[in-house]
Amino acid sequence: MTSPVVTVGPDALVKEAAQLLVTHGFAVLPVVDADDRLLGVVTEADLLRNRLLPDPRELIHDRPPEPTSPAPPDVAGVMTTEVVTATPDTHAAELGGLMVDRHLRAVPVVDGDRLVGIVSRADVLRTIARDDDAIARDVTAHLSAAGRRRWDVAVTDGVVTLSSEGADETDQHIATVVAGCTPGVVGVRIRDEATHPARP
Repeated sequence: MTSPVVTVGPDALVKEAAQLLVTHGFAVLPVVDADDRLLGVVTEADLLRNRLLPDPRELIHDRPPEPTSPAPPDVAGVMTTEVVTATPDTHAAELGGLMVDRHLRAVPVVDGDRLVGIVSRADVLRTIARDDDAIARDVTAHLSAAGRRRWDVAVTDGVVTLSSEGADETDQHIATVVAGCTPGVVGVRIRDEATHPARP
């Protein structure tokens, strides 16, 4: 996640929020109070709503334009208050699933009701794009820290293949869970040593 987070207050002007989004290249801006409690988010769509003038070509006729209500001037009037959030221990796979299923560009990370970070689609993509050798090193280190047995680790396109002679179902389950928690892992397989013995 990204922390600290660029935020805006509910009393900020819409133009100020738009400038922050444009300047930083964000699609979503968390809205917080003075104590960093998350109140909502403001998106590009929220800021554009009711702020674009009609096509001038549509006004070339004798009829006066339809009256429109003035758009709210401040963030509080346009922000989205029902926000999908994550916690600091939410797994990247769960975050990625949320983003895809709910069409989210970013997810604020909260500890209780206090904003502590934000995760964007680009952040999740970085974990998927990790180098296989780096993933293999991390998986090997995590399995070693678990301390039950030695595993041979191979990684191809984010898929981890584990092998360890004599590993029972419990060993295999633990190894699969440990490996699957490593950023960048998109799948875990156990190599059957009975049919594919380890090389000396």
